Amino acid sequence: MLVGLTGLYCSGKNYIASLLEEQGFPALDVDKLGHEAIRRERDAITARFGVDVLGKESGEIDRRLLGEKVFGSPRELAALEAIVHPAANALTSEWIAAQGGQSCVVNAALLHRSIAFDRLDAIVIVKAGFATRLVRAKKRDRLPWLELIKRFRCQSGFSSHYLQKNADNRKVDIYIINNSAGRNVRKQLDRVIQAFVKDR
Repeated sequence: MLVGLTGLYCSGKNYIASLLEEQGFPALDVDKLGHEAIRRERDAITARFGVDVLGKESGEIDRRLLGEKVFGSPRELAALEAIVHPAANALTSEWIAAQGGQSCVVNAALLHRSIAFDRLDAIVIVKAGFATRLVRAKKRDRLPWLELIKRFRCQSGFSSHYLQKNADNRKVDIYIINNSAGRNVRKQLDRVIQAFVKDR
């Protein structure tokens, strides 16, 4: 069984991925895989965005500097995705094949853009309230408030990608986990896993 896991910025999908791993589902963090893809595509990225995205000491892509250039600009973000996604997709396919048919999870912010998307048996969407996500983002990334708001706006229309999948393609079960403060996430996840087992 191939499960897709996604969620809005700072909804807590990586936490849910860790809980799924505890339950025996290997999870691929496509966002971290993207870091490797960025490293591999260093020359193409600097050609498009300039050498000022390189770290002064390491000489490698500084993802924070790169992020400042692309987040909040759909055009620049699309240009970066066009460079990075093919490499990330190749790495994703390699990882899935290496699981040997074992049930596993593909954890990706841009799950709908993943090569695994059309192969998914189920999708888990992690949600949390705007205020909760904003506080988490400020604590984790320590960016100016305006920059954080720009990142939030980049994900407008997020849910439509997954609703459209069911409209245009085969029926795929979609599960929602509310990861807002005070919610019993483990109990919600137990119900989702039980549904996985029942469906299989």
